[in-house]
Amino acid sequence: ALPVLEASLALIRRYWSLDEEGILMAQANVASCFDDLGRHDESLALKREIFAKDVASVGQGHEHVSVDVANLTHTLVELRRFAEAKEILREHLSHAQQSTDSDHHVVLRIRERLSYALCRDPAATRNDVLEAATIMLDVVQRRRRVF
Repeated sequence: ALPVLEASLALIRRYWSLDEEGILMAQANVASCFDDLGRHDESLALKREIFAKDVASVGQGHEHVSVDVANLTHTLVELRRFAEAKEILREHLSHAQQSTDSDHHVVLRIRERLSYALCRDPAATRNDVLEAATIMLDVVQRRRRVF
């Protein structure tokens, strides 16, 4: 699948070079494939690039950026970079909540990722685990009510 995705990205860059959103989506597909193949370092570099471009083009509060944050921090957790993942998630959570409400599916996804990062960290304290459990319980209740 990776060669096909990379070829697709190359074609989009060649024939539709002005389609920034199409290029970013194709890059996200390649990054996801890298993750699936266990090539997390390559995925992380690409996801950082996607995140930076989206922030520059649409701003921190946009839904695309929230999805980028969720994807980026997933890879950071896979690479065991828990502190960085938690910092990015906490910072972006405030931006996401300002632009949408607390029941928005993207906000819930960011909160899920934060909970996951908190409890997966081997250096997690008891308070971190309790915070993770509290976050996840709230997310589950909101999802049941909203969806």
